Formats: sequence, C-alpha cells, structure tokens
Amino acid sequence: MNKDVIEVQVRAVLPLEGSFAVFLGNETKVFVIYIDESVGTAISLFMRGVSKERPLTHDLVGHLLLAFGAKVERVVINNINGSVFHARLIISAENELHTTRKVIELDARPSDSIAMAVQQSAPIFVAQKVWDAVEDVSETLAQIEKKGLEAQQAAETSEDDDEIEELSDEDINTIAGLEPNKDDEDYDDGFGDDDDEEGEEWKKADG
Repeated sequence: MNKDVIEVQVRAVLPLEGSFAVFLGNETKVFVIYIDESVGTAISLFMRGVSKERPLTHDLVGHLLLAFGAKVERVVINNINGSVFHARLIISAENELHTTRKVIELDARPSDSIAMAVQQSAPIFVAQKVWDAVEDVSETLAQIEKKGLEAQQAAETSEDDDEIEELSDEDINTIAGLEPNKDDEDYDDGFGDDDDEEGEEWKKADG
C-alpha cells in the first residue's frame, strides 16, 4: 500500500435538496463530497444494513463480483480537480480461471466506489494530496450530530409527537452554513461526468 494515502471512514451520509452530503474522515479531519441522491440513498441503506425486496444496482454489481470470485479490495480517492473528485476501485479475483490472484484497478466515481466499499466492508483511502487540499468540516459535523442527538432525545421523552423537533434539511443547511451547489451537471445522474463534487465551501457555524 502506498504510504501517501490516509484511511478514512464514512462518518455520515446526510440528505440535502436533490443530493446527499457524504462526510469522510478520521479522528483528525473530516471532509465532504456531494453525490447523487440515488447513490446517497444506497450508501445510507448499506450503512444501516437495511434489507431490500429487490437488488439495487450496487447489489447487482456485488453479486456479479461474487459470482466470478472477485471482491472490492479497496477504494482510493486519488485526485481532486477544483471541486471534482476522482477515485480508483481496486478489485481482486481468484477463481478456477486464474491460477494466481488477479488485481484490477478501475477508474470510478467516488460515490459508486464508496457505495461498493460500504457494501463489501472494504477500506477507503484518500491520497495525501487530496487530504491536504480539502477543508476540515469536523466542527460542522459535530454540530449536526449534536442537534440530531438532541432531536432524538426529545422524541424519546416527548408524549406529543407534534411537539418533536426533527432535524430537517433546513436545519442541516443552517448549522453548516451550506448552500448546495445549484449546478447538478456533475452529480451522479448516470449521464454526466464520472466525477463527484465537493460543492461550495462549508462555512463555520458561527461565521
């Protein structure tokens, strides 16, 4: 493994208007990538272990890999160009067709790569140059999680559901100082570029 990479985890997946915000990071730093709504939903379902009546696209890909004795070895978010992220999906295969283990590296959207990594419990890495370039939004995520916890506690103690204050998209945007990117051409709609966007800068909550 290249030493110029940092392992990260999916810290949170939050729905926004027409897209999802995926928070990636570790104990020292967290950054965010905006992705298409459908892929964001898939990642969220995988993280929560929700069973589905019929296989979705990423389920199908996972089943195909398994059928050929392959699996996702790891994901590397290896480049950022402006606000657009790029990733590599590393797949390994070992079956009766290959006398030795075969490793394949594919160009892929970060969103699809993250979805496959979460589905197959594969590690996610970020190139050092990308890690250095992204803004740390650890405080933003902490505030969102705090408000979500407060809403959950209120729901558990309240006897009147109408009085429960839920964490809405507007709440998230207010806390984060976030205005989602209105140009969705690079979102994961299946027809645009093979990239995902970081979106506009996250401002400090008190800024």
